[in-house]
Amino acid sequence: MSAFANTDGGRLLIGVRDDGNLSGVRSEEEIYMMHVAAFKYCKPQPTLKFETFHVDGRTIVVATVYASDRKPVLAKDYDGRDVAYIRIADENIVASPVHLALWKEQRRESGTAMAYTDEVRTLLAAVTGPMSLAAMVKSSHLPRRLVIRLVAKLILFGVMDYAYEDGQFLFFTT
Repeated sequence: MSAFANTDGGRLLIGVRDDGNLSGVRSEEEIYMMHVAAFKYCKPQPTLKFETFHVDGRTIVVATVYASDRKPVLAKDYDGRDVAYIRIADENIVASPVHLALWKEQRRESGTAMAYTDEVRTLLAAVTGPMSLAAMVKSSHLPRRLVIRLVAKLILFGVMDYAYEDGQFLFFTT
């Protein structure tokens, strides 16, 4: 739910196996469990809608999770820590520090301008292709927190973007 809410929303098919076969559910119980999970384990609580369908004698529930306007939606991990997830293709991925900074920037009412400072010039000069956050920090010789904040702003302004490859986020200029 956190991943869908932090990305573009999505649907969970409850009572449908990964191979597409219908297993069915007791719809009221499943809907109740989804509400409990959203309330107990997600902060802020994502917006959900449930629809019940009867197919081939089985009950299927479609849970629609809407994209949140209050990102990040955090979920408890197995250790009880609050973690933000995003959805990429069919995977739930832990959001990077850049995502957290990007959501923070999106909530600000600071207007549409960004100063082209020496730090921005230094960072952009250091980005020679798709790079991890650690590689950008190393090659730019800028503090990690500053790089995170600048990359988030540059993504917001369409100067940079990211891709998820081989288990890591890579950032690049557009």
